[in-house]
Amino acid sequence: MTSDRLSNTVLREIGFMLLTEGKTVRIRADGNSMYPSIKAGSIIFIEPYEPGTKPRRGDIIAWTRDSGFVVHRLVSIYSQKMQRHYVTRGDCCAGEDKPITIDQIVGKVVRVENPEGKVVPPEKYSNKNPNYNRNRRMLRIISQFYRLKRVFGL
Repeated sequence: MTSDRLSNTVLREIGFMLLTEGKTVRIRADGNSMYPSIKAGSIIFIEPYEPGTKPRRGDIIAWTRDSGFVVHRLVSIYSQKMQRHYVTRGDCCAGEDKPITIDQIVGKVVRVENPEGKVVPPEKYSNKNPNYNRNRRMLRIISQFYRLKRVFGL
């Protein structure tokens, strides 16, 4: 295991422990899956759900998988064989994630700071019905623009 991978694993485990203790965790968003609600490089604040409250459709939740946290919007909840299943999707993703269970959910996003450090108003990231196709097209156009800028040194 490389030292970077080991460091990431240790940090992830510390984050999980802090959330289970009721603490708020601050992490940097790495990808564009939640664009434009959460841009790459933004700082997101995740806190555990209060006792007695449950995730609701539209919440941006953090859940665990082997490689770390996933932060996506909760798009549906259903019950099957006496167990609730939660389905998430990034605002800029083509499809939904595989269903997860409550034990995988570690918290919800309660605050976002853009890459410049300014607080993003909740109404900018709490859109309950994102336009997935438009978001993907927008991201493609913006990405192409930045590639052209790099190539031509603009």
